[in-house]
Amino acid sequence: MLRLIIVALAVATAGAIGFFAFKAITPPPPTIIPAVAAPSLDAVPDEPSKKVIPDTLPDITLADRDGNPTKLTSFGGRPLMVNFWATWCAPCRREIPLLNKIRAERKTQNAEIVGIAVDFRDDVLKFASTTPLNYPLLIGEEDGMAAADAFGMGMAFPFSVFVDSKNQILTVKIGELHEDEANFAFDRLRDIDNGVLTRQAAQTAVADAFREMAAERARQDSPVETHSAE
Repeated sequence: MLRLIIVALAVATAGAIGFFAFKAITPPPPTIIPAVAAPSLDAVPDEPSKKVIPDTLPDITLADRDGNPTKLTSFGGRPLMVNFWATWCAPCRREIPLLNKIRAERKTQNAEIVGIAVDFRDDVLKFASTTPLNYPLLIGEEDGMAAADAFGMGMAFPFSVFVDSKNQILTVKIGELHEDEANFAFDRLRDIDNGVLTRQAAQTAVADAFREMAAERARQDSPVETHSAE
């Protein structure tokens, strides 16, 4: 089924890159990408899915690098980020060094990052053999798409889910993750654990901060207007 989907999308968008035609899932150009987290857990993806982001970490099972069935919830009970990606997705590949860096820096917080590759297993393993992914990796084809669907997100790669130590979802970042966003979200997960913020207050803080960060990036990416002297 996954291979049929890939072929159909590729035919429909001749010249698109990757296995899955990017037209179905590519975000807007970088200069106008809002790249913000879902503002609340009531937010839903764009048409036509109309699915709701769940309150808690879904109890899904995918194979790890060695082919062992692994429950995603086995990584819970700590500050957690779940990153959905694919080898053919350029923004996904760009995120990997940042994820390695964040995981190393957040060891003192007992935080974890888990990558979920929605892609062909052989391609993922080949990619991982040459590109360091210093965090747990789960792999799924059709079951990987089902996992993304369980988060109410479908094929909107990449996306990252931040989860608190009670396995409650704080927010979902759609699009390429940036370091300031990752650090802000993990800091709010720490605030929840320390009783500094309620989950609802942390969600509001993250949504507001992500919007401001995205707006600042958009300003920086916008071409500077020049006016000739009259």
